[in-house]
This record gives sequence, structure tokens and C-alpha cells, in this order.
Amino acid sequence: MFHEMRRKGQQISTKECAEILTRAKTGVLGLHGDDDYPYTVPVNFVYTPGPGIEGNGDPAEGSLGTIGFHCAKTGHKIDSIRRNEKVSFTVVDMDEIMPRERTTKYCSVIVFGRARILEGEENLRRAANAVGAKYSAGYEDLYMEETEDTIRRGTLCCVEITIDHMTGKIGKELLKERNRKE
Repeated sequence: MFHEMRRKGQQISTKECAEILTRAKTGVLGLHGDDDYPYTVPVNFVYTPGPGIEGNGDPAEGSLGTIGFHCAKTGHKIDSIRRNEKVSFTVVDMDEIMPRERTTKYCSVIVFGRARILEGEENLRRAANAVGAKYSAGYEDLYMEETEDTIRRGTLCCVEITIDHMTGKIGKELLKERNRKE
């Protein structure tokens, strides 16, 4: 169903993909937009690994984890998710231009999955507080209060992407550096 990576020697492990998703601050969400145009939008997010990610082997498809974020209850992003739950999500972990070598040192992860708009106070609370814990550590009282306020007002919207497929790739120059260090 998903394309295999053409340059397999540059493919990174599922475990490293999970590490990148855990530390990254911003990802780009790809959606089926209006009039069949792709729609991409940067979002802050939180990654929750699936069972078995910590091990050395690659987990079975469907156990790769989830990506969550909160957003407005209306707009292009939510309209697109309602129309088509299938999404992609990209994170660039490193992006260093090497002008003399005419190349780039990079490492990135691409995820494919299904997005759903969360319902129920407990699901909303869990998702919003997970985002708050990542981006507002040390200010728990503030983000938890905001979560409760937005739930009470009915303005909180959270989305969860169940990851169906995940791949990561490292650029040749960065791969050479890693191999020299080992």
C-alpha cells in the first residue's frame, strides 16, 4: 500500500523516527484541501509512541503511535479532516545547507495516518494537557486551567492521528558523519 523507500541505505529505523517525533516542536500536516488541492499547514504537536517502539525491531504496522494537536473548531484544517481522514505529517529534524558540496545534511520523518476529531471531555483533557506538558512545562497550573476553561466553554478542539505508516530518511553527508563516529 505504501511505497518502499528507494534509497534504503539512507532509511532510518522506526525507533529513530520515534525519537525525532518526540523531540520535534513543529510538523507539517498534509491534507486533502479544497478543490482537490493539497493543503499543508505547520502545527505544534505531541507524539505518543505505540507499543514496541522502544525495542530494536520495527513494530507491526498499526502500532506506531499517535500524533495529537489542538486547533480551532472551524476552518480549512477541520473541514479537510472531516472530508478525508487520510493525512500525512512531516518533520524535518535537521536541515543544514552545505553550499560548497552542493548538498544538504538532513534527517526527516514522514508519517501517514488517519485523523479524527476527538470527542468527550476526558479525551479532550488528555490531549490538550499532553500538548501543554510538552510546550508549557513548569506552567502546569496555567495550561490545565486553560484546558478546563475551554472545555467548559465548548471551544476546545483536539485532533489525533493514528499512524499507519512511518519512514525516515537521513542525507548522505550526515550518514557519512555518523559512520565515521562509529
